[in-house]
Order: sequence, then structure tokens, then C-alpha cells
Amino acid sequence: MMITKTIVGRRMPSWCKVMALAGAALMIGLPADSFAQKRGWKDLFDGQTLQGWKAVGGKAPYNVVNGEIVGTMTKGTPNSFLITEQEYGDFILELDIKLEGDQTNSGVQTRSHIDMQADGGRGRVYGRQVEVDPSDRAWTGGIYDEARRGWLYPLDLNEKAKTAYKRNEYNHLRIEAIGDELRTWVNGVPVAYVVDTLDQKGFIGLQVHSITDDQDGKKVYFKNIRIQTENLKSSSFAKDQHIVNLKPNNLSAAEKKAGWSLLFDGNSADQWRSVRDQNFPAHGWKVGDGIIKVQKSDGGESTNGGDIITRDKYAVFDLSFEFKLTPGANSGVKYFVTLKEQTVGSAIGLEFQVLDDKVHPDAKMGRDGNRTLASLYDLITSKRDDRARRPVGEWNRGRVVVDANNNVTHYLNGVKMVSYQRGSAEFKDLVAKSKYKDWENFGEAKEGHILLQDHGDEVSFRNIKINKRK
Repeated sequence: MMITKTIVGRRMPSWCKVMALAGAALMIGLPADSFAQKRGWKDLFDGQTLQGWKAVGGKAPYNVVNGEIVGTMTKGTPNSFLITEQEYGDFILELDIKLEGDQTNSGVQTRSHIDMQADGGRGRVYGRQVEVDPSDRAWTGGIYDEARRGWLYPLDLNEKAKTAYKRNEYNHLRIEAIGDELRTWVNGVPVAYVVDTLDQKGFIGLQVHSITDDQDGKKVYFKNIRIQTENLKSSSFAKDQHIVNLKPNNLSAAEKKAGWSLLFDGNSADQWRSVRDQNFPAHGWKVGDGIIKVQKSDGGESTNGGDIITRDKYAVFDLSFEFKLTPGANSGVKYFVTLKEQTVGSAIGLEFQVLDDKVHPDAKMGRDGNRTLASLYDLITSKRDDRARRPVGEWNRGRVVVDANNNVTHYLNGVKMVSYQRGSAEFKDLVAKSKYKDWENFGEAKEGHILLQDHGDEVSFRNIKINKRK
């Protein structure tokens, strides 16, 4: 079909070409704007060959069938990848993907790398992956750091996006890697938003996951793979979209716009004071190198520098923080702290437990493990999901969200660990069975301070930020 032509002996104006392209698109059944959208895009797959790609890692085969890349799940082999020979920095990537079955898994690597010395010379791919997860967990579009840091953005952080993926159908992924930001969409639904300084460039990869024997032979299909690398324009996200910002003590422009503020800037503890007076403790705490650190003492509650609290009080809020434990350490992040109880030891408040579960004896005390990491201390046991827990000595991300209806949620590294309602009959019943039973209306204050606990063990905190809500 001739799409452009000469009109009365002169070249067709550019606007006429655009109209002609749009008309041709309609004639062959494509959307009228598809040709216009194509401008500035480059196909990464020509529909006929795997030119520009190479297979690494496991032995699952990739073939071109009917204009699609087809990966075949293969028992007895580790994760397999088809990766671009070219590396990419900033880009917008779009593609369509379909998986057979609902217990399989796949993903798209972004700015990734390969350690060719690993796995007996087969090489191990590592880097940020956009998850494709048709299981009941429904984390498609979430961000996983393959063979390195694990989950960065599980979909517990954006539950309304869990319904975007359609099983056994083609799903459209949009991935924006611009500067330090990685954002994802599934079938037009905004999903994940991560700010991260690792990997300024790397390859793009299509994954066939390792499988159980009963999945042998199932297929993963990829098509319409295209990329933009110049004149990139970000798509919009909702203002309340949760952002995982891995830059220490930093607020992105989007976080500032959404109302977030730092409770610690990495240098000064001006927003914190002792529970004992209006000053920051003269000893027992160390501020510097981007962290607030409880210094090691005798392992007792508030026997050295003592607890510290925010100068401000909070009622409805979204609090996030990072913490790093030393072996056997105990601490906590408390909220709705009023100081009216005037305790001798640690101040009273609802507590996100911070603990080395494997070593500290407190993990075996209380009831049914309700003093373990990320639990509502002595009241509700956190979810037993080892994938949410990172080893002692590494940074973990905690989060506490309190809404206007007094619903409270604890997250650990993006995984929902505890959910409850302050003041409910169930909550009051839990309090009546706990160490807090003698405190009148425990945990039901309208507002309170945020507290970092001194339990006599070395624990570091950073990236402490809060968003006041209404």
C-alpha cells in the first residue's frame, strides 16, 4: 500500500503525511494513533529472529513462533534469561507478555548485569526485575532485585493494582527507568515506584523462571517489545502512590509534593528529644554518618541514654524508617506515645517491634510470638514470611500507617505484617491479655509522639520520614 504521495507536483506537507498514516492505520484495523505513537520508538524484536538478544543462565529455550518470542519452562534448570546485547540507561520500555498457568512466574530485567563466574560458569543475572506473577499473590508489576536485595516493591504497597493482571491473556507492561526512578504500569494501571541509585545502565532481559516438574513445557510469550531512549516523558502517577525511596535521608520531588517530610536529615537530631527532658540525650545515642544510633550498654530498657521521641505529635500518619540490627539486639519504634504514664523504664506506646528473632530471648516470650520482629509488641504476632526479613546487619525498611478510622498497618520491607483497628473490641480484648492491661485506654490516645527505643543494644536508624494525613 502506498501511504504517502506527491500532490500537484510538490512534496506532501508533514501534517498530510500524519493524516495519511492515521488513515492507513484505520484501514488495516490498527488504532488511529498507533503510527504517531511509534515515532521515537525502536523495536527490540523484529518479529522473525532473535537478533540483538542472547540466552544466559539456565537452559530453558527461547524461540520465535508466529511473530512472538516463546520461552519454554524446563524442569531441572535455574532461572533462564534472554537478554539484550546492548545496554540501556534511561528508557521507556513497553511490551506484551502472556504466561500459561497460574502457578508460574516470569519477569523483565531492567538495567541488569551478569556475573559470568557464578553458577559453574553459566552466569548469574542480577538487577531490578519487574515481576510477572499470575498466582493468587498477584504481585505483577512489583519490583524485585534478582539475586541481590530481594523485594523492593511488593504489591502489598499498592493492593488496588493487584487486579490489573489478566491470567492466560496478553498483558501490557510499561516500564520507565529515568534517572534514579523506576516506575511500572500493568494494562495502564500504575503499580510500582522505586527511587534507587544502583545501576545507571544495564541490559534488558526476559525471564523464564525455574519451575517444579509439573510445570515442565509451559510457555511464556513476549511480543510488541519496543523502547524509547530520547526525549522521554514520564507518565503521571496518583499523588498518594507509595514511593520506596532507597536514597538515605532523601525526599524525592514526588514525595515532597505528596506531603512527606524528613524526621531525620542524616546530620541533625533537632526534631528529637529525650523522654526525660526537652534536650537530646548527652550520651547513649550517636548522630552522624547519616544515622541515629542507639549505643550498646547493658541490654536494659532505657538505662543509658534513654528513649527519644519526636518533638511533634501525630494522629493520622504514614511513617517509614530503616533500621539495622546488631546480633542479638532489641529495640522498637513506638507511636501514640503520650508520656502520661511516667514509667521508670521505656516509655509506653504501641510498638513496632525491632528485634533479632533468632537470638534475643524476647522472641520466645509473650503469646504466640507476638514479640517478634514487626509485631505489634505483646499484642499481635507479625506475619511469618521469611522473604520479608533481611539478615541482621543489613538495612530493613519498616512502615506504620494509621488512617482516619484508626486502622493501623505494619509493613516490613514492603510486606504487610500486621493489621488492626485501635479501640475496637478485638483490640481491647488483646490489651486485656497483655502487659498493658493496667494502663487505662492503652493505645487509644488521639495523638502522640513517635519514639525510638533505647533497650541497651546497638541499633541504627535512618531514612525516617512521615506524611501527616487527615
